[in-house]
Amino acid sequence: MNKKIWLSSPHMSGKEQFYIKEAFEANWVAPLGPNVNGFENELEAYLGRDMNVAALASGTSALHLGLILLGVKNGDEVICQSKTFSASANPITYLGAIPIFVDSEKDTWNLCPEQLELAVKDRISKGKKPKAIIAVHLYGMPYKVDEIREVADKYEIPILEDSAESLGSTYKGVKCGTFGDIAILSFNGNKIITTSGGGALVTNSKAVKDKAVFLSTQARDNAPHYQHSEIGYNYRMSNIVAGIGRGQMTILDNHVKQRRLNHMFYMNAFDGIEEIRFLEEPSQMYSNRWLTTIQLPSYSIREGLREFLLKDNIESRPLWKPMHLQPIFKDSPAFINGISEDLFKKGLCLPSGSNLTEDDLNRVILGIKTYFTKC
Repeated sequence: MNKKIWLSSPHMSGKEQFYIKEAFEANWVAPLGPNVNGFENELEAYLGRDMNVAALASGTSALHLGLILLGVKNGDEVICQSKTFSASANPITYLGAIPIFVDSEKDTWNLCPEQLELAVKDRISKGKKPKAIIAVHLYGMPYKVDEIREVADKYEIPILEDSAESLGSTYKGVKCGTFGDIAILSFNGNKIITTSGGGALVTNSKAVKDKAVFLSTQARDNAPHYQHSEIGYNYRMSNIVAGIGRGQMTILDNHVKQRRLNHMFYMNAFDGIEEIRFLEEPSQMYSNRWLTTIQLPSYSIREGLREFLLKDNIESRPLWKPMHLQPIFKDSPAFINGISEDLFKKGLCLPSGSNLTEDDLNRVILGIKTYFTKC
């Protein structure tokens, strides 16, 4: 059997071991240390805009703390983009709050400003003004930042920006991860850069960062003994994991460049095949193209292609199934226009890792062309 071509596998720089070795030699193996501080500083410099970064155990933990810091409590309602991975929505339920799902618009596949305002007005009319809005930069494509911010400010609702998939993407030349009242990043194994598992909370407030660090280290009060006045969490990133992140930061821009080249490679290869459509970059948006995605004519063609590639040991994946279609959220309120459901039925993610070789890409392309020729 041919070697496995993964959808998006980790891609090391070779410099990670330097920081890991340094941590072991200094015996910094705890959830604090010079690599944690260094990784946070490097992320802050990369994002710009005087951001403050708290390195955490995962993007999910960052979303959980972000909701807490925005004051979300049991019984509150939080608007969440429906077209996303479940980790965007699950932390709402950790707090006993209620997710209100909002559909996508066709230009970016992200949160629809019109549906968002309809949802806000409806919830306010029912006496349940949402406490926060979770907006996601899906597959690295920025959401419509200005339009979403306009609605959020109009009704005075904070934005929790889910930038898990969009490190390196920009909107009007400004880095994603800096637009929300609070934002989050993910360094899971399949992301642009990885720490094996990890994430970060991003804020323009030093006080908010300090509070996030406090909560993520079990909320220990300033006392010589262990004293706790608030519920805390074991969410802080370790010094070892942060060392991997520091090595990854040295090649972040190269990874973005390579994924964008992968996208162009696919676009050029399938030029003229009318059954395959790509998501175009709207004006003033720059996507890291974390995953290259295509739309096909029907569900049956999408599944046929996915299974055909799988027989050749090539991993591909349907677009995220919308949250309002998930069994666990079937009773949650939702404001739907049909776009996310159609994307789910017809959309497919292609292998997109920055470590794909030209031979890998050509094998994927040959497989897809063969499918359309034979099937």
